[in-house]
Amino acid sequence: MGWASFKNGELLAAASGKFDALVTTDQRLSYQHDVSSYAIAVVVLVARRNKLEFLLPLAPGLRKVLAEVKAGEVRRLSI
Repeated sequence: MGWASFKNGELLAAASGKFDALVTTDQRLSYQHDVSSYAIAVVVLVARRNKLEFLLPLAPGLRKVLAEVKAGEVRRLSI
């Protein structure tokens, strides 16, 4: 998609309206940007490390959160 070079604010703006949610491990994103002003939800995955083996246990909860979260909201999901 060519979005790798976007910074957080640019990424939120580009994804807003095109996707329902942005899933990230960047715990500072919601403090650095006013997510409520974007037409996208943000789900922050919080784990000991940002490796797949540590993030996989969050998958069942992530499915539930993605079904509930609304645009402009930030949800933090941790073990």
